[in-house]
Amino acid sequence: MADKNRYRRTYPVSWDQLHRDSRALAWRLIDSGRSWDKIIAVVRGGLVPAAIIARELDIHYVDTICVSSYTLRQQGELKIIKSIEGINGENALIIDDLVDTGKTARIVRQMLPDAHFATVYAKPDGKPYVDTYITEVSQDTWILFPWDSEIQFVEPLIQQKP
Repeated sequence: MADKNRYRRTYPVSWDQLHRDSRALAWRLIDSGRSWDKIIAVVRGGLVPAAIIARELDIHYVDTICVSSYTLRQQGELKIIKSIEGINGENALIIDDLVDTGKTARIVRQMLPDAHFATVYAKPDGKPYVDTYITEVSQDTWILFPWDSEIQFVEPLIQQKP
C-alpha cells in the first residue's frame, strides 16, 4: 500500500481548467492524424474527459472499464469491477483523467493492447504507459479534481509551512 504522506503538493483543478485541458487533449489527438471509432473511459476519473473528447472528436460509441485503486488520497489495491469483452482495442481510444504510478494503465493496456491510451494529466512513473497526455505533474503531487473538492479559503503558502 502506498504511503499517504508521499503527496507533498496539491494541484487543484477547476471544472473550467479540466474542460480546457480535455479539449487540448482532443486537439492533440486530432493533430496525431489518427482516427478512432470508440472511446473507452476508465471509470470514474475518465468519465468527464471522455465525454468532452467524444464530443470534440464526434465519437458516439463510449464504453467503460471500471477499475478502482484509490481511497482517500491513497492508492490501494487494484480492483477490476467491469472489463471490456469483445474489443481488442483496434480503433479504440482509452481515456483517463490521470496516469499516476501506471498500475491501472498496465492492467487496462493488457485488456486492450491495440488501443491508444490518452490521459489529461501524467506523472513521471506513469508516463511510459500512455501514448498521449497534456500536462505533466510531479510524482509527489496530489491532483485535486473538481468532483473531489469545494471552494473555500486557504492560508497563504508561507503560513502553511510545517
